[in-house]
Amino acid sequence: MPLDRHAQLLQHHSQLRACARCPAMHGTPVVGAAVLSPVMLIGQAPGSKEITIKRPFAWTAGKTLFRWFDQIGLPETLFRQRIYMAAVCRCFPGKNVKAGDRVPDAEEIRRCAVWLQAELELLQPDLIIPVGKLAIAQLMPVNKLADVVGCRHQITRAGRVVDVVPLPHPSGASVWHRVEPGKTLLTRALKTIAKHPAWRHVIASNDDVNR
Repeated sequence: MPLDRHAQLLQHHSQLRACARCPAMHGTPVVGAAVLSPVMLIGQAPGSKEITIKRPFAWTAGKTLFRWFDQIGLPETLFRQRIYMAAVCRCFPGKNVKAGDRVPDAEEIRRCAVWLQAELELLQPDLIIPVGKLAIAQLMPVNKLADVVGCRHQITRAGRVVDVVPLPHPSGASVWHRVEPGKTLLTRALKTIAKHPAWRHVIASNDDVNR
């Protein structure tokens, strides 16, 4: 008998956690909850704290990110239960020689893209929320954040038209979302997410989203 969608997702997570395709990456892949959600969040890559805690957005940037979502109806605990959390790369890239975390190279992104593609095909989300320029760039061309944040875009993925509402990265090292035009565009993006039917469905659903 074929596996149901939730069983398929659990199997996918088991295979993903065993991935070791990128020798320069650190730790084991970080995976969120196996939730069948109409909304998918795509981050960039876990940091050093996330590979220890084993949860995406588990440290400083996550506090800012979940504060944003709390403003539009989903505190962190419910967000993790009801929204599927993916990423461009699932392992920690390591530190940059100068400062900050290393940006994954093109080959690492290509290798990890197969996991994201499988999730898009399995989940068939109605709304994707890419967080940060690297995540946004996997879905659409982006030169400046101001060109894409604050608007709803439509793309075709896994044979379906999907709405995309990009967000800036909530990193404390970035001031973009704290100064203009970033502050206004972030507010506009969050309002756009809050009005989306998939988000409203998630808000209205009970905790048993996998039934």
